[in-house]
Amino acid sequence: MALDPGKTALVLIEYQNDFTSPGGAFHDAVKAVMDSTEMLAKTTSLVERARAAGVTVMHAPISFAKGYNEITKHPYGILAGVVENQAFVKGTWGAQIVDQLAPHEADIVVEGKRGLDTFASTNLDFMLRSKGIETVVLGGFLTNCCVESTMRSAYENGYEVVTLTDCAAATSQAAHDNAIEHDFGMFSKPMTASAFVAML
Repeated sequence: MALDPGKTALVLIEYQNDFTSPGGAFHDAVKAVMDSTEMLAKTTSLVERARAAGVTVMHAPISFAKGYNEITKHPYGILAGVVENQAFVKGTWGAQIVDQLAPHEADIVVEGKRGLDTFASTNLDFMLRSKGIETVVLGGFLTNCCVESTMRSAYENGYEVVTLTDCAAATSQAAHDNAIEHDFGMFSKPMTASAFVAML
């Protein structure tokens, strides 16, 4: 595929301390997959290369006010786990974007993410279209949850979608591998970080 960096956005989903860093609410759950892919180091290197090439770098953190009033009083599934573990509370260390990927001045921080699909509760689509973005490149957490949900919406919204297979992690290797093997190819062009960098 041909790639125009000026029409490409790299969307980094939930690279926040509660996932990425020792002591984070979900770090122990994702650490094994993070280590297997070396996702943090690969993402950090990729972001530097992407910025230098003129790719728009976007950060999509999730956060909630203390008490989680933005969501149902009876959450289930993944959001129940967020509430139970008191994760991603605004203003806390756990909700902060990890230091290695702290947004640069030219980056965009997508605000308002409260659920799984980054498009659903933010103005991501508006920003992408206003900037003339045609290709959306995704990495982050969780492979089979927020990354997959965002990937599907990006595909449905008409973008060319790239998923970075070694810049993502899930709570188990099986869940990570299953998403990449069975789902990613239906809604995106899966590739490694190095393969994407080679196109810049």
